[in-house]
Amino acid sequence: MTVLWGTSFDATPISGVVVEFVKTARAFREQGYRVHLDLGYDVKADKNAFFRPYRDEAALLPGWVRLDRIEGIGEVPGYGPEFVSEVLREYVQHGAGEHLLPLVEAAAEAISERIVGTWERRNVSFVMVENGTLPENVTYTRALYSAIETYGRRHRLGRYVMWRDHDLMWQSEPGIKKYGEFPYPGTVAPRNSPWIHYVALHEEARRRTLEWVPDLANIDVLPNTFTHAPAAAPRAGGAAGFRRAYGIPEDAPLIARCTRIIPQKRIDRDIHLLAGLADRTGAYLFVAGDTAEAPDEYARLRTLAQSLGVADRVVFGGRLAPHEADIGAASGDGFSVRDLLSQAAVASFLTSYDYESYGNPIGEAVASRVPYVTTRYQLYDTVYGDKGFRAPVMELTDGDLPTPAFVDDVAGLILDERKREEMADHNHRLGERHFGAERAGELLAELFLTPMGERTRMSVVLPVYNEADNLPAVLRSLYEQRGPDGPLDKSMYEVVVVDNNSTDATVRIARAFAADHPDLALHVVPEPEQGVACARRTGMDFASRRSARRGQADSEQRFYLVSADADCRVDERWLWELFTAMESGKAAIGVCDYYYAPEHFTRRPRLWDAIQKTLRCRAVTFSLFGGFPDGKGFAVEREAYEKVGGVEIFYQLQNGRFVNHLSDDWDFGIRVRGSGEDIAYVPASRVEINPRRVNHAIDEVITGRAYGSDGIIVMRDIRVPEPVADREGDLTEEEALQAWEFSVKDFTPKNTILPVLLTPSLLDDDAVVDFFGPSLAERLGQRTAEIKDEMRMIDFTPIHSYKTPSYRLYFEFADEIFARLRATVGEDIGHPPPLPPCLRDVPPERFTEFVRYFCEDRESGEAHNYFGNGGVF
Repeated sequence: MTVLWGTSFDATPISGVVVEFVKTARAFREQGYRVHLDLGYDVKADKNAFFRPYRDEAALLPGWVRLDRIEGIGEVPGYGPEFVSEVLREYVQHGAGEHLLPLVEAAAEAISERIVGTWERRNVSFVMVENGTLPENVTYTRALYSAIETYGRRHRLGRYVMWRDHDLMWQSEPGIKKYGEFPYPGTVAPRNSPWIHYVALHEEARRRTLEWVPDLANIDVLPNTFTHAPAAAPRAGGAAGFRRAYGIPEDAPLIARCTRIIPQKRIDRDIHLLAGLADRTGAYLFVAGDTAEAPDEYARLRTLAQSLGVADRVVFGGRLAPHEADIGAASGDGFSVRDLLSQAAVASFLTSYDYESYGNPIGEAVASRVPYVTTRYQLYDTVYGDKGFRAPVMELTDGDLPTPAFVDDVAGLILDERKREEMADHNHRLGERHFGAERAGELLAELFLTPMGERTRMSVVLPVYNEADNLPAVLRSLYEQRGPDGPLDKSMYEVVVVDNNSTDATVRIARAFAADHPDLALHVVPEPEQGVACARRTGMDFASRRSARRGQADSEQRFYLVSADADCRVDERWLWELFTAMESGKAAIGVCDYYYAPEHFTRRPRLWDAIQKTLRCRAVTFSLFGGFPDGKGFAVEREAYEKVGGVEIFYQLQNGRFVNHLSDDWDFGIRVRGSGEDIAYVPASRVEINPRRVNHAIDEVITGRAYGSDGIIVMRDIRVPEPVADREGDLTEEEALQAWEFSVKDFTPKNTILPVLLTPSLLDDDAVVDFFGPSLAERLGQRTAEIKDEMRMIDFTPIHSYKTPSYRLYFEFADEIFARLRATVGEDIGHPPPLPPCLRDVPPERFTEFVRYFCEDRESGEAHNYFGNGGVF
């Protein structure tokens, strides 16, 4: 499985940086990534956790986040907290310490090697760097840039790194000039890289970064996001339980402050505010933060509360679990920030002017539908104020502590429930629009989908599941595609390998092939939901979105999504023939021709005969009607794909559980044809079918159960032969007849009836009329109209709705249709297979009536079983 690796330079288990990583990582997890997070203990020296093993930190994070470290970093000579602190002090802050630079470079090189080695072992395919530009540890930053370059070149992953800075030099303790002065010569500045996409939290941060590094090419805005759901009563004991746990009276208004307990957060302002409110409102102040981070500041605040007479109303509640609902509890009582906010009358954020950037506590309060109060810190208007959020705002131009007028505003809000409700509702609606997870998800997908080459006209989508044995030959056949004058230009097409939870070497083989063949773009994307239909849809959606976002100058150029199969071999002109046919004919879908290699059947002539009769019938009807796509090989024009909503996944119940339907390719073709688009048959574009489809499931093939039974269209895994050896020898005459009958029963309704059922105008085509004969063509048209009216169907495009009418028409016209197949394909096609036993004794005058009952039966699935349920050859 592919891995997202997170590197946090915050060196703390819970902070705004870590919470935002979790929120963003969730989008990758939903795409099938496994999420690893390095908290940065081995990066930041001032948190007293350097090289310290993880303890109970995992309890603070969702269960799907695995805490991880760079292996062997503690063994790098000379690298440790004392060295990191010395470099920060001498080189970054004071602009001296040049003698340290050779040591920095040597340590950075050694760390880079360990980063790359760890990513290799974890199978990392995407990296998120959080706060990496802040120069607390320039040695590690240099190592990370070097590792990104090495790993990116080795695996050709495109822009596989998202580098996000929550804080920069001008936002983090600028008054004491901890990181020097502009232009910050000791800082490793963001650098242009083909592997990195930078994101800023808002436009002001982006502007300031470009002011510092004017030529930075790939930097966009990705705002912090919040889960917009009103905070409910706490889980552990309800509202009374929360208040009882912290000694807060049930009727007392509560002011919530979620913060680090450090001087820059200015919690003293909250205590002064509380002192001004206490007599009028009876309010309490709850401070959620780690009291051990800055013991001197904690002691100072306790003394201040005592001196102002509100010590009994200030609750230092310790570290609570973050805003995210699925993150485990951090306190012994099992309470979270959302639990606190559910009890709060208001949330407070009276922070320093120039220390903060985004103000996550405000966003969390807005998302939880709680009114807030704030200072007008430097970036408040950029993030919240200019967007219309409403709140009492403490103007820092009026003084350093809350003024009487500000205290009055807050008191009025606390005492007026209707005013609080209106303010909270307004902010909640506005916040969902600007900072909702859905909006951020769209931006994330837009920013980090792998770019597509400007000349690329085709994406070949290859779903794979444990295909290590077949994949090298398949990829080689795709690489060796040829055009009219030699090898096909590799810039014209790309390959998208969709990994469907492979547990073998499939992914490693795909990436190794990409590394060895850099002239052909090959991408590996995950699809966690098992099933080839899901994998095909993921790959086609991936290619479609990237193609649409290129904004090509030539809008007349068409782009094609091409389906291939991981166990089949394509001929060397497969792609070129498909492309040129689509370009010249302007059909929405192009369908390939399929064949088996005869050498696999030299000792099985009866089986070979049944297969060849099926493929001969297919060639005739596909030439007439265009046929329907098969996942083994077809192309669809991108706009037609989007027009019908892409590949649809349909689910059925099998043994009490939902399974995804196997015939997504056919159903997709039906939707495209039903939308009025054309399907073209391209016989020169040929695919060789792997014989394992009949070798490993021959008994199911013979009995018409290769693709399930009782109406459930799924296929058992034939990728790895079962311990029992493949059946040897040819079919008996009886078995060959049975196999052929199931094959032709499946083929005929789908390939001779369904096309005209969906597109009756085909019966006006001279070639189609010649095939059926004028009389049969006319009667087929009449019965199609009658059945359509009788079933009260607007159209036949919804899945399965086409089966009942096509089965009915088959029974009504089977003798005549088989006569036409014998005349056009060959006399060996023979006559229709025997009727189901239940229809054999039906009086002729009631035959059509009982055919309807048989075909519409949804309980037993007998009609589906009779028709072979999805094909055999």
